[in-house]
Amino acid sequence: MRFLDPKTDFAFKKIFGSAESKPILIEFLNALVYDSQPIVQDLEILDPYQAPQLQGVKDTFLDVKAQLADGTMVLIEMQVLNPLDFNKRVLYNVAKAYSLQLQRGQGYSRLRPVIGLTITDFVLFPERDRFLSHYQLLDREDGLPYGDDIELVFVELPKFAKSLGDLETLTDLWTFFLQQAGDLEDIPSPLDSSPNLDHAFHIAETVNLSLEEFDLLEKQAFRVEDGRNVVRRALLEGRQQGREEGREEGREEGRTEGEQQRSRDIARSLRGLLPVAVIAEKTGLTVAEVEALAAADAAAGI
Repeated sequence: MRFLDPKTDFAFKKIFGSAESKPILIEFLNALVYDSQPIVQDLEILDPYQAPQLQGVKDTFLDVKAQLADGTMVLIEMQVLNPLDFNKRVLYNVAKAYSLQLQRGQGYSRLRPVIGLTITDFVLFPERDRFLSHYQLLDREDGLPYGDDIELVFVELPKFAKSLGDLETLTDLWTFFLQQAGDLEDIPSPLDSSPNLDHAFHIAETVNLSLEEFDLLEKQAFRVEDGRNVVRRALLEGRQQGREEGREEGREEGRTEGEQQRSRDIARSLRGLLPVAVIAEKTGLTVAEVEALAAADAAAGI
């Protein structure tokens, strides 16, 4: 069997945001937001598009959006690359979802809490070793909470270092699924212990894709290829520049190292978008070199 990588946009939305994903999403939120406790019993999966009420306010496109039975809104985003000011974007999306609850003339008592669950395939908080972080509004002197209206939860996948034999909690199982499912060829124990995880694997099986979904995957692949072509052009231009500089300086070693560094830079940019084996093929690096590069970046907090 082959599975879609849950870290990719298409797979994440298909697994957690489709019509059949409700029980999967309930367990997923309990695992990552509520410390593996069965707090969420029911929810409604909503349209993840947040339309602004005022002209000039930014549109927001989320991966998955859900409303819990008590009215709490949960915004879920999977991010594989680290864009500029990403942490500010997360806060903006949650703050906007909070404010968009009220229509003109409605009282503030109608406001319900909003939780932003963000999963990153990069290290967002290098000063901390924990892969799971929770933020709320607290008094800076005694830690007294202002309320539960705004909560930010972050899962940093590169920091999760447990192997299959170390998985204990529901949080461990779902985090491992996010991190490793795209590289698995079967459903290993203990990931087969949860019916909802088994269902998630079933949805992620590539053989279950419809013709329309294959077409969407192909279009996404074209977009990825376009991006890689931009990188290739930069690489070719860099090689030409390297040759010219090498002739000027007479250092063949410098030229070789420059090309290797560019290959490593390209590998970094493709990590999380393509399987390791494909990245190795496209960059000329070995699989071991790509994996070692990812491990070194994670250790350095990159």
